[in-house]
Amino acid sequence: MQEILISRRLLLAGFASAVAAAPLRARAQGRASVLVLGMDISDGRNYDPARMSDLTPPLTNGNVYDTLVTLHPGDYATIQPMLATEWGLTQDGKAWRFHLRKGVKFWDGGDFTAEDVKFSLDRMVNLKDQPSAYASNVKSVDIVDSHTVDIVMNDPDVPLLMNLVAPAFAIYSKKLSTAQGAVSGPGADKSDKATAWLNQNSAGTAAYRMVSWERNSAVTLARNPHWWGGKAPFERVVIRHIADGAAQLLALRRGDIDAAFNLNAEQRASLTGSSDLRVEETASLDHIYMTLTSSAELNKALASPEARRAVAYAIDYDGIINGLIGGSAVRPASFLPIGVGGSTAELTQQDGYRQDLDKAKALLAAAGLPGGFEFEMSIANAAILGTNYQIIAQKIQSDLARVGIKMSLKPLDPVNLRTLYNGGKTQSVITFWNTPSPEPSLWSTASVQRVAKRVHWDVPQAMHDLVARASTARSSSEQTKLYIEYQKNLIENANYITLMQPIYRIAVSNKIKDFNATGAGWYVEMKKIRPS
Repeated sequence: MQEILISRRLLLAGFASAVAAAPLRARAQGRASVLVLGMDISDGRNYDPARMSDLTPPLTNGNVYDTLVTLHPGDYATIQPMLATEWGLTQDGKAWRFHLRKGVKFWDGGDFTAEDVKFSLDRMVNLKDQPSAYASNVKSVDIVDSHTVDIVMNDPDVPLLMNLVAPAFAIYSKKLSTAQGAVSGPGADKSDKATAWLNQNSAGTAAYRMVSWERNSAVTLARNPHWWGGKAPFERVVIRHIADGAAQLLALRRGDIDAAFNLNAEQRASLTGSSDLRVEETASLDHIYMTLTSSAELNKALASPEARRAVAYAIDYDGIINGLIGGSAVRPASFLPIGVGGSTAELTQQDGYRQDLDKAKALLAAAGLPGGFEFEMSIANAAILGTNYQIIAQKIQSDLARVGIKMSLKPLDPVNLRTLYNGGKTQSVITFWNTPSPEPSLWSTASVQRVAKRVHWDVPQAMHDLVARASTARSSSEQTKLYIEYQKNLIENANYITLMQPIYRIAVSNKIKDFNATGAGWYVEMKKIRPS
């Protein structure tokens, strides 16, 4: 427990090394200047907005950087102003014009202008890391004047505006970041040197700024004295790595942390009737999914679509959701979460996978594998929804054994798992999809492009065309029809098996108020959290 108990007195002093090692104490004598969040953040590989692609870093980046536009918690359809106060299509319809908020400063006191918007978005595109895929429709960022920019589109029919709410579209200081080696022009993928600095700092305009990150220990934020929204409620925010839900619960009860993100159903139930603690919840747009490779070189049996579907029909999905995570999830039919692109619970019931052992055995026979087969699943040594990935995998392992499929488990450090998976070197994984924004084309395009490469799916051109038609459909009814067809294709192919769409339930101390949980990809709006 020594690792969990960090002194708030030391946090106030701002010594990052002391934050990582010293014992924690409860908030003394009503002092309310430090907010501490407990969470498993072991998956984080970097905090550079233009490179970020993991589950937990958006909690930090979504709160230390502002974007041009945003969403309010619970409303994932109405785009709200942030650094832009007004926007609209240009007269020719080929660009979005943004009028920028005046009087905004970065944390170092530097003025925010259109130059910073252009620099940030150009760097995102030219670094060519995963977030650049979200900006595939950005042709150029053109400065109109010091507080007006045009984002010109490659194809005006392809959605862009909703994508801009994603934390990857963070706007940061050109001056601060270039001083640390950031490059925004062509060739940035080879010459940019700023990521190491951005892993320990931030260069934004938000209520807080990042001052340190120590992997598997903590992320520390400090109040931005120049925040355009006023005075941030806390001097410091610490996102403390606590992998185990029981340890998070103990720390929460002791007053050592103010919110616990990874409690399981039983641990949350123990809070019933508490006058000091409560549970905040929100529907998420994320999902947890299982992959199966199409590569015969990695696994000959899994190269058969029938064998992959046999796996899908052998899994007890209700047992995972109700038995392991206490019902804190719903389940979409495939890659699109419920509430997006025509995805509904009814579609899951009608066309999605459900446990059917007889059908699984028939599919095995059709694949020429009546006795079953073996494959390896790689999993992270980490928690999701208060349950370790290994527990979920063991449940699936038991389900598959009922039809003769043997699944061995390979636990890995989350960063190593991500590297292997992204490199297409895994037979199967259980992993997450953290939504950049509620725009369905971000899911669908990824599933037939970069994610397809990870599972060695040779996507037919007809499927690419279907995704393109869905993303540019002019009527919502036509778009829904096309996305349902897309989902059915994924179900038939069975490279992706969506296990659940989480409902985030976060245990929170009553010593804080206005805890605005959000399912839009960055968990909570810290700028609104205040001492009670």
